[in-house]
Amino acid sequence: MFSEELTRVANSLAECCNSGREAEALDTLYAPDCVSVEALAMGDGGRETAGLDGIRGKHDWWYGAHEVHKVSAEGPFLFGDDQFSLVFDMDVTNKETGERIQMKEVGLYTVSGGKISREEFFYPLMG
Repeated sequence: MFSEELTRVANSLAECCNSGREAEALDTLYAPDCVSVEALAMGDGGRETAGLDGIRGKHDWWYGAHEVHKVSAEGPFLFGDDQFSLVFDMDVTNKETGERIQMKEVGLYTVSGGKISREEFFYPLMG
């Protein structure tokens, strides 16, 4: 049986992502010192972003650079005492190039003390 804490955080994040309430998730589910790691560097930044303010900035960059038509999160898929994943399907248009793309990614989340302390994003092999 998975812990109540892990189940609560995982279900809450999935619900927030599926209802366009990502900012609420950051405010309520993430630890102030959380870390976010992308599979590849995003924008002008590196792969790793530390702290809640930095992660908010990363979200601001993403929504500033893309017109988001649709996002859905499948899951959560729970693992052990402290991890879960979500599979994201996204339909976005790059505002700079005008290219519309459909993409998937997997988010792996680590929970400690009732908050998300780390998130890591995995991308599919392209080409």
